Amino acid sequence: MTSFDTSPQLNVWRALLALAVVFVMLATTGWTALRSHRESTALQASLTEWEQGGIHGLHLPDPHAAPAVLSRFFASLSPEDQRRLARRYPLAVGNMNGAPVTLRYRANHLALEQQREVERKRMHDSRLSAAGQQDAGLRMHRYESLLTRGRHILAFDPDGSGRIAEVFGSLDKAERISVVVPGVDTDLLTFQKTGRPYTAPVGMAEALYAAERAQSPAVRTAVIAWADYTAPDGLGMDAATGGRAAEGAVRLDALLDALPGRAPVAMVCHSYGSVVCGVAAHAMPRRVTDIAVAASPGMRVSSASHLGTGARVWAMRDASDWIQDVPYLELGGLGHGADPVSSAFGARVLSARDARGHAGYFQPGTDSLRNLADVAVGAYDAVTCAHDNDACRAGLSGASPAGRA
Repeated sequence: MTSFDTSPQLNVWRALLALAVVFVMLATTGWTALRSHRESTALQASLTEWEQGGIHGLHLPDPHAAPAVLSRFFASLSPEDQRRLARRYPLAVGNMNGAPVTLRYRANHLALEQQREVERKRMHDSRLSAAGQQDAGLRMHRYESLLTRGRHILAFDPDGSGRIAEVFGSLDKAERISVVVPGVDTDLLTFQKTGRPYTAPVGMAEALYAAERAQSPAVRTAVIAWADYTAPDGLGMDAATGGRAAEGAVRLDALLDALPGRAPVAMVCHSYGSVVCGVAAHAMPRRVTDIAVAASPGMRVSSASHLGTGARVWAMRDASDWIQDVPYLELGGLGHGADPVSSAFGARVLSARDARGHAGYFQPGTDSLRNLADVAVGAYDAVTCAHDNDACRAGLSGASPAGRA
């Protein structure tokens, strides 16, 4: 729920929960069935071409194979052959878990260039309405921004509202990796913002990256702004249910399985992004050492112990955040379960007293951002607990009772 930093009409949520039984009845009678057929997308077309293609007379591997299988395939190729595949199938390679990170950057740059030209033509397509031409212009300018020298795009899918992921720092050389998972209203056009930049995934990740380097200058870090799932649009039914989270969790776990190296990984999940992380937690690889959630409406479980992960679970919520008024329960598939900052949930509760509203957790200078950075780099002795009893640091190796003043 990234874009909401003022209190919405929370009675909408309560009404949705009250209608849970009706929703379930409609679902079982087929009234809410989604159309299973979708037209081919640019990414699907690229994957199909890959599946039908080859190199040096040999068939290409299944693009959905395990990352380790694809990694071995690319390692068997010369650099020129790798680049040739990226040029032929840019969207397929750019989104292929197991392909070398730098090759994915190259492939997505090519795909962005191609899609920029598609939107440039659509801007002047007389068959489109004025609104359609304007939307094409917005997308074209977004692609131009993403093509700026020095940007590292790890995933890109132009279909629908779009999906994307960007890396800050070096994934290949990182000693610590953080993954920022944002909430509702996240897509290509909201991936970064000029006004209030730290409420958008790019600003969140940049702020976290800077805070990590300030905390531990000697530690090589990398941060991924991960908007590579279809987030709910506003506070409607999708935001009140776990369907989008379940779909996103599959994509998130696939990313984590394909990350290079062995660096520990910290998940930093905001609002509905914490629902995604909650659903994904049980299948996350063991290198995920920490899951930190901010402004969470719930993680689809009744307690942290039910997440099925060995990672440390952290939670924070500012007193001015409207999310605290959302009913923390699950009924008929609606709602996301227990409150992660409640004592009964069992998470380590961090201070967020400097944050302002629902979208203020990544603002530079706040204790919420400092705490997220401390967790991400493993500086547990420096975190500030939400309560005076230092409970959030209990049992952590090397954690001092003093913490940050």
